[in-house]
Amino acid sequence: MSSHPEIIIEAGKSEHHYWRDVWRYRELFYFLAWRDILVRYKQTAIGLAWALVRPLFTIIVFTLIFGRLARLPSEGAPYSALVLVGMIPWQFFASAVNEASLGLANKENIITKVYFPRIIIPISGAIVNLVELAVGLAMLAVLLAWQQVAVTLNMLFLPLILLPALLLTFGCAVWVSALSVRFRDFRQVVPFALQMGLYISPIAYSAAIIPERWRVWYALNPFTGIIEGLRWSVFASSPTPPLQELAISLGIATLATASGIAYFRSIEKRFAELL
Repeated sequence: MSSHPEIIIEAGKSEHHYWRDVWRYRELFYFLAWRDILVRYKQTAIGLAWALVRPLFTIIVFTLIFGRLARLPSEGAPYSALVLVGMIPWQFFASAVNEASLGLANKENIITKVYFPRIIIPISGAIVNLVELAVGLAMLAVLLAWQQVAVTLNMLFLPLILLPALLLTFGCAVWVSALSVRFRDFRQVVPFALQMGLYISPIAYSAAIIPERWRVWYALNPFTGIIEGLRWSVFASSPTPPLQELAISLGIATLATASGIAYFRSIEKRFAELL
């Protein structure tokens, strides 16, 4: 008598048990993420150091242009550390979303041949970038120690403030992956949109330079609350965190994730046809 479990195929079963299937295929998260990590770093000249080179180069450029030439205020914090705090969540977001625009197309061979919940692909792609997030945080710790920035209890809130960034990244990655399959030219829009986002987010400057009457509107950029919240945590720049901005960021991140999953699932059955 066979010891293999009995498999019953019934119409609509994949719809009813979608999230159960995501859990059943959880090992695929690890497999895809590990494979992408090897592809990204294994045959490169400096390997994992790329995760240091990119933010380091950006910090140098921003410090020279905005810190030295434009002399933008840094609210009492070392300007290079101010920029790095903003770069850490943004680099994670930008890398994950950019790769999500090509993620499904690059895995067309398994999508058209094997069943599994396709949402695993954009989420596993975002997980890969957690490596760069960890490297960025380690780099920040070294920079803060070198610049003798005081350690405060506010830093205990840093992981909590990063949660909206993670949620927003996963939600936008799911959105972008689905839209890039539905509309092929959308892949060309993503790098341009990310480049614009780099400059309209308070990475090279503090949101304090924004006039008071525009602060609420500026906070509609979800990275405003995330970055300013992280700076409050690292530099203890004010007695209280930017609660309003953080609440807006969390709300937008939650909406992006919920709507992204809904749209992704609405066209998921057509991926093989569209690819």
